[in-house]
Amino acid sequence: MELDFRSWGGSKGGSGLSVDGFKLLADAHEYLMAAVRGVPEEAWGAATPCSEWTVRQVYHHARLDQQALTMQITGQAPESDPFEPVDALAGDGAEAVMRLEATLGAALKAWESGREAESVATPMGPMPAQAGAMVAALDAAVHAWDIARATGQDLPLTEDMAERLELPAGQVVEFVRQSFGKFAPVVEIPADASRADKFLAFTGRDPYWSATTG
Repeated sequence: MELDFRSWGGSKGGSGLSVDGFKLLADAHEYLMAAVRGVPEEAWGAATPCSEWTVRQVYHHARLDQQALTMQITGQAPESDPFEPVDALAGDGAEAVMRLEATLGAALKAWESGREAESVATPMGPMPAQAGAMVAALDAAVHAWDIARATGQDLPLTEDMAERLELPAGQVVEFVRQSFGKFAPVVEIPADASRADKFLAFTGRDPYWSATTG
């Protein structure tokens, strides 16, 4: 299975919606920041929809993923392996928020630097920065939902964001699932489920997950 990003330049999602990748990334980053700001100090060790990881680990994974996706633009590798996130924080929740703000700001700046280029280098091969920003948005948004859900915050993935994320999800999720096994299998949910719930299920998440039922 191969990725084809040639059509991602003024991209349209499955519904024909025009998607601005840079705006989508900014919105996904805002969602992730809101989720991390809302984590109670006692909840950093809580279980998450990512069954093997705590909230602390999902936080680190999400932050490191943003670094990894831009490392060939910035020339800087992530601080550590995103798929081996530590179950610890350097400082308290306020420190975690500041570190995330710095990471997301640098990532957005990196994608913006390639806005006028035909393509930029990424771990998945050359692609328009518009497409890379959408991939980064996909990653940030799903982990924002993971953290919010795990900590009982009223921060659902909106229908609007889910619709805009359908394009990068349709291009990337199955490729990553088949090639690297990094997304769980699609979760079966009712046909009349919301757009956001269907999107989450496609990424291998149970949209009805709760800390009490797992």
